[in-house]
Amino acid sequence: MRTREGGRIVDEAAVIARVRAGEPEAYAELVRAHTGLALRAAAALGAGADAEDVVQQAFFKAYCSLGRFRDGAAFKPWLLSIVANETRNTVRTAVRQRTLAGREAALVEAEPLIPESADPAAAALEVERRTALLTALEGLGEDHRLVVTYRYLLEMDESETAQALGWPRGTVKSRLNRALRKLGRLLPDFEPREGLADSGGSGGSGGSESLDGRPGRGGLRGRKARGGGDERE
Repeated sequence: MRTREGGRIVDEAAVIARVRAGEPEAYAELVRAHTGLALRAAAALGAGADAEDVVQQAFFKAYCSLGRFRDGAAFKPWLLSIVANETRNTVRTAVRQRTLAGREAALVEAEPLIPESADPAAAALEVERRTALLTALEGLGEDHRLVVTYRYLLEMDESETAQALGWPRGTVKSRLNRALRKLGRLLPDFEPREGLADSGGSGGSGGSESLDGRPGRGGLRGRKARGGGDERE
């Protein structure tokens, strides 16, 4: 699997092979490539001010577990599954719930999704929509909140979401559909973009856009209230 770091492509399999062969410093390439996304994930899942500590611990555990990493698997969803576990442990240990404002601030600080070149009015609208989405997510159960967060906020495809959460793809699809119906009731001015909750096996983009309007795997867009949470596939 390959991922982009800055302006270059990182061959994850080659980097992992180098680490296993006795070149531990090569692991820094994976850390640089995935830190922003890992911070966003930890923040979105409730790590709050502890997001950096959670991500640091997740990278450490991933490094220690590279010997058990399956050849040919994607590193990103595997790493994010560790981030999710670390976040849950951190929140449970602290015995506290993170506030919506804290999650939104952490998400924006970790890695803004809206480019600086965006129209100010459009950017303000996207921030408003993201805040509304995070508010609505608070009304979902943990499994539904997780699948929406991974699929939409983190823009992962169906296959990656299944791997990150350790669920069968059918479970991802069914829980996502139920979560969307609940979100439709909680947030009637939003719906998935076309091609987002695709039911095909490719896990591809389907021509959808991300939350900020850029090409990507997932996102939400505003719509006029139609009196219900329509399920889109």
